[in-house]
Amino acid sequence: MNVLIVEDDMLQRKSLKMMIQQIDKGINIYESADKDEALEITSIYSIDVFYVDICLNSSSGVDFAIEIRKIPKYEFSFIIFLTTHVEYLTKAFKEVHCYDYILKPYNMSDVVNMTKHFKAHIEKTNEKSEVKRYVIIEVKSGVNVKIYVDETIFIEVYLRKCMIHTVNGIFKVNNLPLSKILKIINCNNIVQCHKSFAVNVNYIKKIENVDSKLSAIYFENYDENAPLGYKFKNTIMEQFQ
Repeated sequence: MNVLIVEDDMLQRKSLKMMIQQIDKGINIYESADKDEALEITSIYSIDVFYVDICLNSSSGVDFAIEIRKIPKYEFSFIIFLTTHVEYLTKAFKEVHCYDYILKPYNMSDVVNMTKHFKAHIEKTNEKSEVKRYVIIEVKSGVNVKIYVDETIFIEVYLRKCMIHTVNGIFKVNNLPLSKILKIINCNNIVQCHKSFAVNVNYIKKIENVDSKLSAIYFENYDENAPLGYKFKNTIMEQFQ
């Protein structure tokens, strides 16, 4: 499940994120402090649930919600408004057809129960439609490629070139640091294993020691392997086991 929190107060945003993460660490949570950044996120990722502050510093959460309702895939998405101003809610319900609202300060049980409801609904829907999560990557100027996250085997960055190894081939992207691609993909199963590599732990077949500081990671049905640095070994081994 992909969740977007649009909230300009960083402390409140982090508090809400922490509550949602307690439900399931596998929930992908994206954050934004303003309307423009939030719209950019919705164009890159497929968001399932929106938690939107009605009053943002530089814009209106209602205006943001009206904009995303114009996008076909978000026409019926779950939108929950965050507010201390109940007088704005009538407009929010009439113009945006939001699902519900949460009053500030947040009540944990309200957040948890509501998010669990969304999660159960989305999982049931995904089981029926077999929807696969993906990201859109610009591999070169004017050329964008849809990369399915679960089909990513490993990622390597060498001489300012990022190579994303997938079951459908290798995609090369210039000037994309490892830290940024990991942030874009935002998947708990894809974990950094070396200063220049990250692997999808679901594809690991074998880990073999090379020397005291380095190991090699081998993958199911894939000829190439990836290095495992000693600083990352414990994290990888925990998930591999």
